[in-house]
Amino acid sequence: MKNRFASWLPTGLPLALGLLAATACDTSRSSTDAAASNSNVPSTTPTAAQSSGMKADAMEKNGIRLTPFSDSPKFPEAQMRLVSPPSGSTVPSGEVRFNYQVSNFILTKMSGGPEMAQMANSAKGQHIHNIVDDMPYTAHYETSFSKPIADGQHVVLSFLSRSYHESLKHRGAYDLRIINVGNAPAPAEPIIDVNKPNLFYSRPKDTYSGADAKKIMLDFYLVNTTLDSGGNKVRATINGTEFMIDKWLPFQMEGLPAGENTVKLELVDNSGTLIPGPYNSVTRTFTVAP
Repeated sequence: MKNRFASWLPTGLPLALGLLAATACDTSRSSTDAAASNSNVPSTTPTAAQSSGMKADAMEKNGIRLTPFSDSPKFPEAQMRLVSPPSGSTVPSGEVRFNYQVSNFILTKMSGGPEMAQMANSAKGQHIHNIVDDMPYTAHYETSFSKPIADGQHVVLSFLSRSYHESLKHRGAYDLRIINVGNAPAPAEPIIDVNKPNLFYSRPKDTYSGADAKKIMLDFYLVNTTLDSGGNKVRATINGTEFMIDKWLPFQMEGLPAGENTVKLELVDNSGTLIPGPYNSVTRTFTVAP
């Protein structure tokens, strides 16, 4: 049976109405799709940090800028083991002999990566950082070496380092132990609890000049703790200006004045209270050549 309504419409009008309705539906769908698509497009409006040329996660106070970086070459399979002296052992006075086994990491090789060209880089390549107590590290490019250590009980932290002195921070890349040197009696209590949270200072040190002085690396070593916005942190006070660090990453420091500069590092809890430990608060000076 024929549709009576359609029978009295002008010829072709039912078709026109159908096309008009379809067009309206397509237009509505296109507008919805465009809105959905646009909702996934990030805003091109720059943030204040981007407008100033500063990375969003950088911190800047009193002309000093701290910028974390994590784009260094990764060596997840690198392993280091300190063979001797054994943990807790007593060795003769004078020169102490250290012997390491290193795998999946080539000492004396250049690390490469974008950071190598931006900061002070060792011409001798990758190496081992050896830290005794809270003294500045010594860099070693072979797996066996000797260094003078005073009589008494000492803490030795060793870790693998990239050629520009950035530490490898995974478990197999470091060793922390206590040794005794000479015949002095050991203290009743060990000078450090190797199972508690501990902080060790690494960089900067010595003198920076020329291009090396533009971006100076701040790096430290943590044992038995992590950093978090709601947990432990490292309070870095640079020339009297305080920065709170909640990620274990190296940082580039910029804006440092010529002359002597001071860095104080403290391992603190979420309330800002210093966590007990013999080296959890350390102050060092370094020089930026004019």
